[in-house]
This record gives sequence, structure tokens and C-alpha cells, in this order.
Amino acid sequence: MWKYNALPIFQRERKSLIKQLFIEMSVQMVSTLDINTNALIDAAKEELKTVEALKKPEWAHYAKSGAHKERPPQNDDFWQIRAAALMRKLYKKGPIGVSRLRKEYGGRKNRGAKPEKHYDGSGNVIRTILQQLETAGYVKKVKSGRELTATGMKFLDGISHKVENLEQDSEKAPIENKKEVAEEKIEVPEAKEDKTSEE
Repeated sequence: MWKYNALPIFQRERKSLIKQLFIEMSVQMVSTLDINTNALIDAAKEELKTVEALKKPEWAHYAKSGAHKERPPQNDDFWQIRAAALMRKLYKKGPIGVSRLRKEYGGRKNRGAKPEKHYDGSGNVIRTILQQLETAGYVKKVKSGRELTATGMKFLDGISHKVENLEQDSEKAPIENKKEVAEEKIEVPEAKEDKTSEE
């Protein structure tokens, strides 16, 4: 009779031991939203430069990124930066449509003596980038707008993992440098006494 009562206790202990082992051995995955936005977009921009489907059209050199801007973008990598930022927006808020994204990328327009007013961002820029990302396989169209595909999520998660590793390496490096500096002994020459001044 005691065997039947002891069996569930043993199973419970075994389950708790297995849970502890998994907790100790598990490596926490880094989410795209946990990483610094600027670092993520910079890293994604470099990766997106290699994507053939994502190319800056000729008209993009002369088009403003919104009615609230005074000049076209001066940065050469604007197209890739905007594409990386759009992918992060879709990761965070997707599915989302072009009209909502226009509001996200809009801003206040200087109207001279009149009060400033919000103007939406360029819909053509956003739509063209989204269409190019669809061709690349990172974005898909759904009923309520656009959202990232599994490939797009994997792309961003991989980049965020790389950025996290770089940040951890950069945090470890200064500590090692401080240890090296502490170990090195700086030899200071002893001051010589002037015998002529005493006489």
C-alpha cells in the first residue's frame, strides 16, 4: 500500500528537479523590443543594404519624407534606415496600415505666422518600402494592413541577438582594461636633492 502513496511524491520531486535544471540551463532569448532602438536600426540598416529587392528609387533623391519637412533627406542611407524602422514598427504594432504609419512618421509643419499643425509623412515612401519588403519576403499583406512574416521576425530577432552580444562584449572590455592598468606598476623617478642649494 505504501508503494502507491510514495509514487506520486517521487514524481512530484522529479518534476521539480527537472524544472530547476531547465531554468538553470535555459538561455534567455533577447526580444527585439528589449534592445536599444538606435543600435537595432543601425545594425538592421547594414544588413538591409545587402537585400537586392530593397533599392532606393531615383525619385527618392528629390522627394521629401513628408509635407512637414523643408528638404529631402540628406542621409545617403535614408531608404534602409526607414525600412529598418518600419520593420520594427510592424514588429511592435503590427498589423498596421499605411495611413497609421503616415501619422507615426509625420510631424509639425512651420506655417509662418500661423500656428504649427501636424502633417502626415509621405505615403508613397512608406508604401514603396513596404512593397519592397513584401518582395523580399519580410512583410505580408493582411486584411487590417501589413505585418511581419516569420522570416522578418527571425531577421530582426537575429540582429537584436547580435547587438546584445556586442553590448555585452563592450561592457566586459573596460573591466578587463581596468584590471590590466591596475596590474601595471608605473615607475616614478625619484626627485634628486640639489646639494648646491643647501650650501
